[in-house]
Amino acid sequence: MRIDDIRQRLRAHGAKACHEDKILRLWSQALPLDSGKRRPEDFLPLAVRNALPALLHDLNALARVRSEHPGEDGSARLLIGLQDGQTIESVLLPRDGLCVSSQVGCAVGCVFCMTGKDGLLRQVGSAEIVAQVALARARRRVTKVVFMGMGEPSHNLDNVLEAIELLGTCGGIGHKNLVFSTVGDPRAFERLPLGIVKPALALSLHSTKPELRAQLLPRAPRIDPADLVEQGERYARATGYPIQYQWTLIDGVNDNEEEMDGIVRLLKGKYALMNMIPYNTVDELDFKRPSWERAAEIARSLHRRGILTKLRQSAGQDVDAGCGQLRARDAAPVVKPQPVRIVRPGARA
Repeated sequence: MRIDDIRQRLRAHGAKACHEDKILRLWSQALPLDSGKRRPEDFLPLAVRNALPALLHDLNALARVRSEHPGEDGSARLLIGLQDGQTIESVLLPRDGLCVSSQVGCAVGCVFCMTGKDGLLRQVGSAEIVAQVALARARRRVTKVVFMGMGEPSHNLDNVLEAIELLGTCGGIGHKNLVFSTVGDPRAFERLPLGIVKPALALSLHSTKPELRAQLLPRAPRIDPADLVEQGERYARATGYPIQYQWTLIDGVNDNEEEMDGIVRLLKGKYALMNMIPYNTVDELDFKRPSWERAAEIARSLHRRGILTKLRQSAGQDVDAGCGQLRARDAAPVVKPQPVRIVRPGARA
């Protein structure tokens, strides 16, 4: 179901735009129908009121929490069941944040991520995306939504942008607190500036070397990291929000001085924030996280060289916080994947 389907269903019962917005506001903010000063019978047409129970039943059935896994850091990973039996993940983050999924699976196939192991299974509808927010808001306050869960948002643009528009209007979330994360699909750069709601942008960089980035993100668009940064810079200047560059820090792969020099070369003077995220270890994958001391020194060195850098502790590491881990654990047993070989700097292929 898409949000436009909900609107058309309401219109079929005589709802006007103001009635649609009111119902969508209550749903997306997980508020009861009788919240506010006006009761439904004071402003909704009778036909719409009569249709509401069936509509709300269908909205509540879009997504249900199958299991909840609280972390020691205040986060909680939610395994969400969809109507067709597929599952996705949402993460309640510390400081009123929520990470949502935009696809079941993912086609990009990042070698350090469990989500891409099964490829793309299906798109998540815009109403299913908002349903994740409604479920989270029924549990705690949510003032920030990041599209960094399962899937590549730019591969599901229509649904993701429809959800972002609703969340940034009826959903009451500040536009800069809606964060669209992408590996750098050109379609995202074309569409994002055109929306009523212009979200903040997070770009998955992970390496400044085109060849290594292609190994780490095998089915991402072949955009040179320098060109990716330039496109990000244009969007940052147009919106007034700095670009958040995502860098999963992997021991022996992209944590060397050559990569740090590359980051300084690309980001010096840019309207940007570098998020360094030490790799969240997955038993099935042949990668390791660097020590916290090593990661902290890397962040400090970039700071000293003029790059605004934040060292992020990946939320909920004690509850399968790596993207796709919880879903994989919940699924039927599968054959253990073979490790992906990455050619380390200085090594022979």
